[in-house]
Amino acid sequence: MKIQGLGDITFDQLQLEINRGGKFVIFEYCVSILILTFKQPTDIYFIRGDQSAVGRSLGYSLVSLVAGWWGFPWGPIYTISSLVTNLGGGKDVTSEVLKALRSAPRPA
Repeated sequence: MKIQGLGDITFDQLQLEINRGGKFVIFEYCVSILILTFKQPTDIYFIRGDQSAVGRSLGYSLVSLVAGWWGFPWGPIYTISSLVTNLGGGKDVTSEVLKALRSAPRPA
């Protein structure tokens, strides 16, 4: 999975940003096609401490509102679930990402 919003940041700078309230989050979106409904996660987004995660989630929430609700029976259920997750700031996966980053080999 790709991490959006990270840029060219060192691990030490990343730790400083996380100490300031930064976090890694995943948003969700829902799309329905007739009787099939799909609920999908997005890429991982790095949200700095001074940024709002809700602003990043608006596009995915709009997709769910337009294309997700009309599949029966899971469309409304998944759409509401996606909206709750997105408008709540996304699913926080900071600890998992940091664990993976710590165990990854660093370039010299």
